[in-house]
Amino acid sequence: MSYPKLLTPGEKLAEAKRDLCVPTIVVICGSTRFMDAMAEMDRQLTAAGMIVVKPGCDMKTPHALWADPVDAERLKVELDRLHRAKIRLADEVLVVGDYVGDSTRAEIAYARSLGKPVRFTHPAVDPGVSR
Repeated sequence: MSYPKLLTPGEKLAEAKRDLCVPTIVVICGSTRFMDAMAEMDRQLTAAGMIVVKPGCDMKTPHALWADPVDAERLKVELDRLHRAKIRLADEVLVVGDYVGDSTRAEIAYARSLGKPVRFTHPAVDPGVSR
């Protein structure tokens, strides 16, 4: 007797998005120094009919939410967790900017480990390309 193949959570999510006719979801990654460029890419991709998710907090800019160093460290951990969830939700990743730091490099590796396509506004910074 053969049994139906059980779907992974990722396959279930992809199937549900297809069934619901959800547009392509793009997650924007990159250093928060490129927040303006991320906002511009958000506008362009949204105008092209895509759903865009991106970093929502720039912890380099002073704000009451992360003014206290203990709160800031706790929030940084939570924001990293949240961004990984955005990567899992997305169909593809767009890395914005001409610089890739450690956090972005880890996000790229995570996305690729999940089989997500990763595009770059500046392909020369792709850490996966040997030069």
